[in-house]
Amino acid sequence: MAAYDKADLERRMAGSVEALKGDLVGLRTGRASTSLLDPITVEVYGSQMPLNQVATVSVPESRLISVQVWDKGNVGPCDKAIRSAGLGLNPIVDGTTLRIPIPDLTEERRKELAKLAGQYAEKARIAARNVRRDGMESLKLDEKKNVFGEDERKRLETEVQKLTDATIADIDAAASAKEKEILGK
Repeated sequence: MAAYDKADLERRMAGSVEALKGDLVGLRTGRASTSLLDPITVEVYGSQMPLNQVATVSVPESRLISVQVWDKGNVGPCDKAIRSAGLGLNPIVDGTTLRIPIPDLTEERRKELAKLAGQYAEKARIAARNVRRDGMESLKLDEKKNVFGEDERKRLETEVQKLTDATIADIDAAASAKEKEILGK
């Protein structure tokens, strides 16, 4: 049985691009969006849960996000999670509802967010390179097991490298587009 699985490598590399896109959606660009709060997890019932599993998140107007917490006891943890998420948001508690005004982005904050987008992209690039490393190791292992010869291994290594290059190009394109959006260029 061969250890090298091209479909698995493609799936894992595509996963790193999708994870990056998910992270980038959470970076705000001055407009209210429910996806802004997607990366936030809240410590409730003794475990970490996504915010959207303990509350209803909506956008009643373009500069405001409303978070309707289902359990009154979770209002405090939700407020704390949003404040400590590093998004620069300050919820206003109103009973079981958290109103989150979206402030205008300052130039300094835009630069911080663009830098954060770059960090997310680097994390995705590292993930893609780790997948490449796994693929290369499995190719060497298959060659040792005489599944195929050196020529076939080299051909497949070139294939893995091309897949990696394409994935990193996708990552760079997504990050670049988000940085332009954040910086308003």
